[in-house]
Amino acid sequence: MTPQSTFMITAPIREDQVEALHSLLQGMNHAPGHADPDNALVPFGRFTNLHVARFTILEARTSEDLKLYGIDPYPWQPTLVFLGDFDGDRDTMLKNLAEGAGEGLRRIFAHCEEPPKDQTQLLAWMRERNITPKANYINWLGRTVRQIREEQALHESLSRRLGELLEEIAPEDIRTLRQKLLSHVEFEKHEGRLTLSPPAPTPRDWQIADLVHKIGVPLGLLLVSPVLLLSAPLLALRLRMLEKSDPEIFIRPERKHHLRLAGQEDLDVTNQFNVFGDVKPGLFRLYLLKFALLLLDYANRHVYNRGFLTRVKTIHFARWVMMDDNRRIYFASNYYGSQEAYMDDFINKVAWGLNLVFSNGVGYPSTRWLIKDGAKREQVYKYTLRRHQLPSEVWYKAYPDLTAQDLWRNSRIRWGVEVRPADDDELREWLSLI
Repeated sequence: MTPQSTFMITAPIREDQVEALHSLLQGMNHAPGHADPDNALVPFGRFTNLHVARFTILEARTSEDLKLYGIDPYPWQPTLVFLGDFDGDRDTMLKNLAEGAGEGLRRIFAHCEEPPKDQTQLLAWMRERNITPKANYINWLGRTVRQIREEQALHESLSRRLGELLEEIAPEDIRTLRQKLLSHVEFEKHEGRLTLSPPAPTPRDWQIADLVHKIGVPLGLLLVSPVLLLSAPLLALRLRMLEKSDPEIFIRPERKHHLRLAGQEDLDVTNQFNVFGDVKPGLFRLYLLKFALLLLDYANRHVYNRGFLTRVKTIHFARWVMMDDNRRIYFASNYYGSQEAYMDDFINKVAWGLNLVFSNGVGYPSTRWLIKDGAKREQVYKYTLRRHQLPSEVWYKAYPDLTAQDLWRNSRIRWGVEVRPADDDELREWLSLI
C-alpha cells in the first residue's frame, strides 16, 4: 500500500505584489479557479502521483470580529498558500515539484517575502515553509492516482463490453456474462489497453510510525485520564461560562464576496473549500481546540479511512491547520456536490463533530456543552462559514469528473474481476455496478 501525504507551503506576500500575484495565478486556469493541468507555470498533470493541489491567498477578512472580545485584531499579512495531497513521501514530492516546475514556482514565489534566489534554493525554501496539519483526512488510505485511473479505465471498458454482450446473452445468464467480461479484461490487458497494477509494498518506516501513533495516543490519554477526570467538573463549568459569555456574531456575507465564491463552484462534480479565521482568545479555548484536533486526527487516521468521515461520504481530502502562532486556524477540503449540500450534509449528520472543533473559532454560532446547538443553528452557521470562506486562486484535481462514490464503485468492480463473487446475489450486485 502506498500511503498518502500532504504539503502546505506558506509565505507572506509583499505588500505591493498581491494584485500582480493574483493576475499571474489566474493565468494558470481554464475556468475561474480551476487549473489547466498543462499550464506553463505548474503543469500539475505531469505529476502522476498528485491527487489535488491549490494556490490560495489567505486574507484576514473577519479579524475585526475580535474587537467584540475586547481585543485588537492580530496583524496579518496576505499569505500565499500552496498545498497538495499526493501518493508517497513529502520530501520526494517537493523534490519532484522543484525539478519539474521550478521555474514557474520561482516566478510565483517571487511575489513573496524573501523568495528563493535561484533554483538551487527552491527545494530548501519550500521545506522550511511547509506546515504540517494538526488533523488530516484521506477518503481512502492507500488508493493512488494510478489505481484510480486504471480502475476508471476498467469500468469504462467493461461497461462498453457489457452493452455489446447484452445484445447476444440474456441478462439472467449472469455466469456467462461474467465469464465473457473476464475474458474481455484478459484480452485488453494482453493488448496493453488495460492495466491493473498490484499495490506497492507499504513502506516499513510508515508502518512503524503509524503503529506508534495508533498505540501511543490512547496510551497517552490513559496516562492523563486521572487528571482529566478529576478536573472534568471545573473544565465543564469553565466551558459553560465561556459559551454564555461569547459574543454572538450574526452577519450576512457581502454579496460581492458571495458572488466571487459562487463563480468557482459547481463547474465540476467536485468543489474546493477554504475557511480561515481566528481562534477564540484564551488558553482554555486553545487547548480545547488542540485536544479536539488530536482526537479528530486519530479517528481520521485509524478509523475513518475507508470512504467516510463518520456518516459523511462526500469528502476526498481535508486538513485542519493551526497558523500564526496558534492564533488562527485554516481548514481546506475537496468534496463533491454543491456547497449547500456539503454544509447540509454536516449539519444533518455530524453537527456535534463540527461543534467540537469549530466552536473554538471566533464567530461560530454559540454551543451548549460543546456539542449541542452550534451548527444546528443552520442559517447562522451557513452565514459564518461563507463569511470566513476564501476562494482558491488555482485548484487542480487529477480526476475531475469522478466523485468519491465513483472511486468506491470502480474499486468494487475491480474486486469483482480479481475475486470470485461468493454467490449469485453478489454476482448480480457486481454486474449492476458496471
